[in-house]
Amino acid sequence: MKQILLLVLTAAVTVGEPQFRRLPVKEYRDKMKAGWVGQIAGVSWGAPTEFKWKDQIIPADKMPVWKPEMINHAFNQDDLYVEMTFLRTLEEYGLDCSIRQAGIDFANSGYPLWCANKAGRENLRCGIAPPDSSHPQFNKCPNDIDYQIEADFSGLIAPGLPQAAVDLGERFGRLMNYGDGMYAGQFMGALYAAAFFESDPVKLVEQALQAIPADSQYAEMVRDMLAWFKADPEHWENTWAKCQEKYRKNPAYQKASNGGIDCQTSMRMSPSLPQ
Repeated sequence: MKQILLLVLTAAVTVGEPQFRRLPVKEYRDKMKAGWVGQIAGVSWGAPTEFKWKDQIIPADKMPVWKPEMINHAFNQDDLYVEMTFLRTLEEYGLDCSIRQAGIDFANSGYPLWCANKAGRENLRCGIAPPDSSHPQFNKCPNDIDYQIEADFSGLIAPGLPQAAVDLGERFGRLMNYGDGMYAGQFMGALYAAAFFESDPVKLVEQALQAIPADSQYAEMVRDMLAWFKADPEHWENTWAKCQEKYRKNPAYQKASNGGIDCQTSMRMSPSLPQ
């Protein structure tokens, strides 16, 4: 924790003469806690709708009514508990811990997992070391959403330091994800990191976009979303429809996804691994 707080005290940008952005520890803690609470509330609120409205906008009258006690429904959500393993590794072995150690700790976790997380952990347990545990040769769902939904920690402990969040992704995200699945998590981590000093949503997305390869499909998607929003900022449904048309219905943009194959089928398609 002391190492993490050192990141908080001074965020340095070393291009030419050193430049500094300062964030008091008290302010950092307040924003960091707000980030965790926001994530927990979002996961708990949205969980009852999962898988029920595929390729549809949820009707407003079908949205769950938020109740404060719902915050306690988060303990069994993989969006949250996987990150606790990552944070524990950092706490035990420091911010410069190796991907090997991250892999050992993830392999030894005991909670239920699905899709890329499950495939990555099973690969690790079978002796396929990271980053190969996420490689498409061994993992049939490397572009799934897994690291994207559990990358929050990387930005919350790296205020104003998007590169630090990206580097953490290289050690933790590569345990289960590859390619766009990996970039998605690094984008999210950079988004959180930038949010400690920026509040404009568009500027935040533009800054986080710089953290991932410009020629990746994920970056293309983000650029499209920004352009569609700016063209019609009052009607988010139109932006959703355009995204659905291009990235869901167009086969050219489904080549790296499981498409219509569910996660369990994808797991059964994985090559035989050493016992």
